[in-house]
Amino acid sequence: MTEALAVGALDWMIGPATLDEADHTLYSGRAGVVLALLEGHRHFSDDRYGDAALRSATALAAAVDEVGDCSLYFGLTGMAVALHAAHRLLGDEPSGRAAGRALSLVRSRFDGQRWGPMFELLFGNAGIALGALQTGDLDLAVLAAEPYLDAADPTPGGVNWAVRPSPPRSHHMAHGTLGIVYALAAVGAAAGRDDLTGMALAGAADVVSRDEAGPAGFLVPHSDPQHLPELIERYSYGWCNGPAGDAQAFRLLGALTADTAWAALGDRCWHTVTTSGLPRRLRPGFWDNNGHCCGTAGVLALACDRHVEQGESLGFAGTLVDDLAARATVDGAGVRWSNHEHRETPSALQPQAGWAMGNAGIVRELLRFARITGGADPAYAVPWPDQPPSR
Repeated sequence: MTEALAVGALDWMIGPATLDEADHTLYSGRAGVVLALLEGHRHFSDDRYGDAALRSATALAAAVDEVGDCSLYFGLTGMAVALHAAHRLLGDEPSGRAAGRALSLVRSRFDGQRWGPMFELLFGNAGIALGALQTGDLDLAVLAAEPYLDAADPTPGGVNWAVRPSPPRSHHMAHGTLGIVYALAAVGAAAGRDDLTGMALAGAADVVSRDEAGPAGFLVPHSDPQHLPELIERYSYGWCNGPAGDAQAFRLLGALTADTAWAALGDRCWHTVTTSGLPRRLRPGFWDNNGHCCGTAGVLALACDRHVEQGESLGFAGTLVDDLAARATVDGAGVRWSNHEHRETPSALQPQAGWAMGNAGIVRELLRFARITGGADPAYAVPWPDQPPSR
């Protein structure tokens, strides 16, 4: 059942009119789709998916010189990650050259501190550091990470950073402290830079000090003061701003430091996630997304990481897969998912092909779950820049 869903989702992605031709991003566009197609190609040994990945990589390469944004999730760095993967897995030399050209443009646009007003993982330095690290450009990764050393602000619990032009300080992976922590820790380890690693630990300490669910759980508010309180809930549970993503940062810190306290924090995150009620729609706005960024697929990624590393039961992972199956639209065009926005009419949103809210982010987790339950290698074809490989 799981593989059949993934096949249908891949087929829908390579069908007509499923992707905005102008969207080249890792977050919602072509770069994220390339990585999902590479997963499909590796898993099924089906050249249809490899050929589709190559076509999309060719389109990405052609667009490099036209893109002004340099970030991981919305610009050139994410495109470079996808192009680098196409070069590595498909042997496509033009993709490799285009990845290098994209990172050269990123480097040329650095102002000495940052690339724009946002200073975090999705739009800013932290994501650029992780994308550069994934593509083998350690010098660029260090260049992007070092400004956090001077920009850190002391807090009662550790340090944090002004991640946006407005006052709120966010705490989690997507736009906040833990996304920066992840980048500083990863780059510090790769470069042998204890100053970066130490700053990562100070940032993590700040977030841990804000926990409101201990001792068994772990739940930290979205931001302080609350960013856009009329639109954003104070507490979330997915990858972007909740414990499903917090646990990924703690996994990395545990792997790098061998300190068992990080595993304990990961367990507390998992307790909060599994007792929150998701994936049920408990109220308007709660658990209306199937995708990776703030939905079910991102939680499934953590569930499978925990199974591989700790022998965690696959029971909850199975519940998440069953929920994805129940919410899927399946017809002659393939398989896709419509997220739900209770504040709009109609509430069912148009299906998307990309990583954050659509098929690309779901497919890679379905295929990994299928490999795990089938006794095959659980590793992804392409590691994600902000998700540690399972040990």
